[in-house]
Amino acid sequence: MSLQAIKAQAHIHHAYLLGLQLMISSRLGPEVMEDWMFRLFRRQHLDKFLSSFEKLGLSAEPDAVACAKYHVLSNSIGGVPVEYMAESDSKAWLRFRYPRWMYHGPTICGIPVGVSRGFLKGWYAHNGVSLGNPRLGFVCVSEDMTGEFGLCGYFREFDYALRDEERLQFARDELPPVFSEEDQPKPPAAEWSAERLEKANRNYALDYIRNGLPALAEVIGSQKTIELGGLAARLIGLQYYSETGKMLGAIDNDLASAYQYIRDMMAGLGDSVKMSVGSSQEENQLGVVRFEQSGLRMLRDLNAEDRSLVLSCWSELWVGAVKSHQQLMDLKLVNVEETRLVWTLRSAGLVA
Repeated sequence: MSLQAIKAQAHIHHAYLLGLQLMISSRLGPEVMEDWMFRLFRRQHLDKFLSSFEKLGLSAEPDAVACAKYHVLSNSIGGVPVEYMAESDSKAWLRFRYPRWMYHGPTICGIPVGVSRGFLKGWYAHNGVSLGNPRLGFVCVSEDMTGEFGLCGYFREFDYALRDEERLQFARDELPPVFSEEDQPKPPAAEWSAERLEKANRNYALDYIRNGLPALAEVIGSQKTIELGGLAARLIGLQYYSETGKMLGAIDNDLASAYQYIRDMMAGLGDSVKMSVGSSQEENQLGVVRFEQSGLRMLRDLNAEDRSLVLSCWSELWVGAVKSHQQLMDLKLVNVEETRLVWTLRSAGLVA
């Protein structure tokens, strides 16, 4: 598996998340966005938070310090710049730096402020609950879309048990302590090779899609999610084929070139792609390539309902990438099994 293929997968899935946010924001509005982000980040929190504490070596830290360090480490491993500053064992700050990964580039101008409220409630405000510490909350002093100095706040252990509505608070008049490079937590170097970091960065982007689509379906229903999630995926595939193709050294040419692009991209997931039995050179010359994909990292460990939903949307990413080729062609998912997918790649105009 080449590092470039891993990077290309991270790149296209990051773009898919941004595009999906803009599509939902522009078509369904800020209330849907806030609800979706709350559900997405609560889902991510329950899936990742406690299980990652031991991996990051935080179990022995005071809760406020551990939470701040967790968000710095987990985000930085995913390629997101975050800074850590501790005032005491019971009050520890973090500040996200620009450019913001979650709203990269001009995307930030199309995202409503409720998005940050949704993920603060969904994840940060739930840290104390997950740790069994009813006195732990998060205080936000600056947000992303309000033109201040970026998302910033602190985890604080109060002197009393917090009510549900007190676990997320706002204090616009506070500023973080002075940044110190020496204080920044870093993952153990021996355990985090360059390849492992690239894979973590890729998985960071993948998980937002794997969790984000089912979370969106909880808000707008499966049919609407497939409609908008599939359209966003196809548009991103069309838009990002050229960039990801260059990352792989792909050639924008014929069916064989498109097949090689898909094969090399899927290798960036750890998936295997090979010609189906019976897909002959003769058949390829007639404008048909049939191939199988196994491994299926994108669908791994999803329940049947979420698997079907995610696949319906995610497959459109590759349909779009194929349609972006100079030679017009179509990609179709023709068979779905537990351990493999079967695709057909055809020159445009051929009857399936």
